[in-house]
Amino acid sequence: MSDPLLVHFEDLEVGQVVPLGACAVDQGALDIFVERFQPGWDVAYGAPDALIYVLWSRLAADKAAGWAQTKVLAVDGLRYMRNPPAGELLRGRMTVMGKDPVGDEKGIVIASHDLLDEGGRLVFSGLTRALFSRR
Repeated sequence: MSDPLLVHFEDLEVGQVVPLGACAVDQGALDIFVERFQPGWDVAYGAPDALIYVLWSRLAADKAAGWAQTKVLAVDGLRYMRNPPAGELLRGRMTVMGKDPVGDEKGIVIASHDLLDEGGRLVFSGLTRALFSRR
């Protein structure tokens, strides 16, 4: 990536792994989320799948904020492997799986996204297709 503040289609390479950052499963946020959006979930089981998705979505959006990504076309293939407890630190990564130029001005980037726990175990994964501007 030539300019980390504005990543274009050409700056990403197939096989490239981009760290998305890290976030912790906060006990207060977990309690509020369950109360408002998943009543009946026992927080002793850890973070519910919907909260895991929110945490990944926030990491991905924060990372892409300075990119020349114009639109996320799809998020699919979601897998939830475990429900981390409050206090667990989660790290996100994106692996570029494929690229497809669309004319001279745009390109589609296909990527796999993962959230890993402190032990390096997979918590969540999904696939995205996003539209990027070309240089």
